Amino acid sequence: MPVSPRRPPRLRGRVFRGSHVVAQGLLTRTELRSTAWRPLFRDVYADANLTVTHRTRCAAAAQWVLPPGVVIAGRSAAALYGTASVADAQPVEVLVPTGQRFGPVSGFVVHTGTLAVTDVTVRQGVPLTTPTRTCWDLAQWLPTEEAVAIVDRFAHQHLVDLAQLHADARAQIGRRGWKSMAKVVELADAGAESTPESRLRVRIVLAGVSTPVTQFVVERDGKFVARLDLAWPHLKVAVEYDGLWHHDPEQFHRDRRRLNRLLGEDWIVLHVTAKRFHEDFAGFLTELRHALASRAGAHPR
Repeated sequence: MPVSPRRPPRLRGRVFRGSHVVAQGLLTRTELRSTAWRPLFRDVYADANLTVTHRTRCAAAAQWVLPPGVVIAGRSAAALYGTASVADAQPVEVLVPTGQRFGPVSGFVVHTGTLAVTDVTVRQGVPLTTPTRTCWDLAQWLPTEEAVAIVDRFAHQHLVDLAQLHADARAQIGRRGWKSMAKVVELADAGAESTPESRLRVRIVLAGVSTPVTQFVVERDGKFVARLDLAWPHLKVAVEYDGLWHHDPEQFHRDRRRLNRLLGEDWIVLHVTAKRFHEDFAGFLTELRHALASRAGAHPR
């Protein structure tokens, strides 16, 4: 038989340890299983009316679950810095110092590695890896395309300096993972303004196409004409990413017609939709190579 929900005022809008509130007589173990409360981790609950984001889970983990020395890391750390989007219910990534034990624990992805004092900071009461260490870990733990997209955001928000990251990677030659870090930094670009744009750029470059300029501004007679996601200015070829954010087809059509009119015949502009990026990247790549080759006066590879 379902348990009738009871919500003591002291617990409304809060995250708490179940055993504590039971010991205090605020709830019984049976009442904890009612629809009034949402389990986050073992013995950790939240008011069911509270919006639980991944940030909420990270904060709850830091307060109620993680032992001293274990810190939020990877994509979870990036989410706390605002450089990555992580689904609300995704497991929290943590880094456990070598020699210390934690996990496996439900709701967590656990990594183990050397962790220096200088690799850790505290943000809004939550211990996590620094931006630099987070970028290093992402380069080891994620596919290159995904890691670069997040490092782009770190650089765009001035949380890391790409030149310094590259120098750090070179200084760590021989250390496990330094090559991955160097590759990610080499592909990163602080000018990127969205994760899909970053993914598109990286995939283009990894396919052997020369690196484009991000957010290139086209001017005519000293006046602004357009800003292009990716461009090869010397060839006047550009790529625009058209993602799922277009909710008004008519506005989308007007924007694209305006862009084509403004650029005129001087530029070749290729548009990539989210659908095509995922389902026909090879076909788009062929078109891009032909466009670049036609402007260079060469045959496409």
